[in-house]
Amino acid sequence: MHVFLETERLIFRRFTENDADSLFALYDDPAVMKYLNGGQPADRTEIVTLDLPAFLGYYERFPGYGFWAAIEKSTGDFLGWFHFRPRPQDPPDEPELGYRLHRNAWGKGYGTEGSAALLAQGFTDLGVRRVTATTMVVNKASRRVMEKLGMTVVRTYFEEFPEHERAPGSEHGEIEYAITREQWLAGRE
Repeated sequence: MHVFLETERLIFRRFTENDADSLFALYDDPAVMKYLNGGQPADRTEIVTLDLPAFLGYYERFPGYGFWAAIEKSTGDFLGWFHFRPRPQDPPDEPELGYRLHRNAWGKGYGTEGSAALLAQGFTDLGVRRVTATTMVVNKASRRVMEKLGMTVVRTYFEEFPEHERAPGSEHGEIEYAITREQWLAGRE
């Protein structure tokens, strides 16, 4: 197991090809996917042929960035994943932060704990200048995590999705948050 980062309650490790079943269980939960694709069933073939290879490809191309399996220290359970990686349209020192967690991990502070650790890693060790994160306007739980991290609203925008992938509340748009290294440092004083 290649451990990338540890927090008080979490271990972030690299994904392996053996994680397809864990990802499928996560992606096949309609509640987990509600704000992503309207809760559509997962496609295991897509996970094996697209998602996992994309996750694995980050580790070599972008040292310090990628998708990390989140493991609960006390149980060894797979809770979901966090990502910290530059989007194709952004500079390498402006990564996007995100996560996807199983329902049984909701409301326990894991999203905030894991995200805070990734921000600290990025701003102190990776030379990150600015971090962004997005969610749907109606996803109040994810917005609250971003606010706890000291991130502020940058913009609200609208994306077009195929009808079958439209999530409830998509008519209200997406919201982007960001935090700079200077803002993060000021929040730690």
